[in-house]
Amino acid sequence: MCSKQCKSSGEKTKEAGTDNRNIIDDGKSQKLTQDDIKALKDKGIKGEEIVQQLIENSTTFRDKTEFAQDKYIKKKKKKYEAIITVVKPSTRILSIMYYAREPGKINHMRYDTLAQMLTLGNIRAGNKMIVMETCAGLVLGAMMERMGGFGSIIQLYPGGGPVRAATACFGFPKSFLSGLYEFPLNKVDSLLNGTFSAEMLSSEPKDSASVEESNGTLEEKQTSEQEKEDSVAEAQESHHPQEQETMEIVSQDPEYKEPKERGSKKDYIQEKQRRQEEQRKRHLEAAALLSERNADGLIVASRFHPTPLLLTLLDFVAPSRPFVVYCQYKEPLLECYTKLRERGGVINLRLSETWLRNYQVLPDRSHPKLLMSGGGGYLLSGFTVAMDNLKADPSLKSNASTLELHKTEEPAAKKRKCPESDS
Repeated sequence: MCSKQCKSSGEKTKEAGTDNRNIIDDGKSQKLTQDDIKALKDKGIKGEEIVQQLIENSTTFRDKTEFAQDKYIKKKKKKYEAIITVVKPSTRILSIMYYAREPGKINHMRYDTLAQMLTLGNIRAGNKMIVMETCAGLVLGAMMERMGGFGSIIQLYPGGGPVRAATACFGFPKSFLSGLYEFPLNKVDSLLNGTFSAEMLSSEPKDSASVEESNGTLEEKQTSEQEKEDSVAEAQESHHPQEQETMEIVSQDPEYKEPKERGSKKDYIQEKQRRQEEQRKRHLEAAALLSERNADGLIVASRFHPTPLLLTLLDFVAPSRPFVVYCQYKEPLLECYTKLRERGGVINLRLSETWLRNYQVLPDRSHPKLLMSGGGGYLLSGFTVAMDNLKADPSLKSNASTLELHKTEEPAAKKRKCPESDS
């Protein structure tokens, strides 16, 4: 059998066969057993040396082709050589990590789909953006990274509070957070109707179920709730009415831990009230920004049906601004597309699906990988236009109808027959 030389993991050269036709995978080609490999690990031998011994004790390694040998070495290195690389978090790294490990938390949004959203939404520094997402804060973090701390982002959230587990992984400085606002989704209708007031925020229940859902398990929540009920009952028996009210306020906070001193408990209550007051001010600032109705774009990526969300939130977007809606399935977006056509006020509607294929790029063996993603979700994008002037001014409406009439008729010049030239 003809053979040639190839480089192994070290500097030594190994013989390589021309093909793998005579190699039989019977599980007996490796002389080292699992116990031998475990003994090598217990002795503290480096992974590179273990890989070298695996190569030397393999009876079929020299018969493999050069490409098969490189693949074998790469596979063993991945298994026995632990290489840890510390990198700065970014949108690409976090989106790939979430899609590979916990795709359900980001609504199965693939990383190339997220890149398309940022491009179609024209996310850039200085913008005033509105985002409604239930992707653990990944879309929000990607927008903040793209804007670089310049501009403002208003996040609409369902439930008791926004979930920003992925946003915290970016490690943004405090300057980035100064332009981030949040506003409860259940107060949007009152803001559109003009009935919104500051008293509505003060009477809003402080429910943190959505935050607990992202950070704790159901069993832990039930245990903590039982402990809270017990602490409230004990407080009612052994404390005065004023102290009972204080204990009830403290017990409602899931982050509260029983302090050793009485003074620390009061400090904690004051700190909590201060944080609630700051949150209330931020909500009022977000309401003021939304009331201007001049946002530069809208991004929607939630587990809820997109049609009612989009039809409501488009009123806060200025004309000639982009909007992008993500959904894991195309049927809700088709319904949303139809409703937008009936409503009007939008142009250049486009429903798209990104197609991704990974390629292996190596010398003399570059080819598409055997496995690829089946789907990364669907996007509905478009631009807003001003329709109020057209509806209010009848002259503009008549001009528009005349323009449509001219478009439907064939120009008179095309009906004439060109005279033949006498040449």
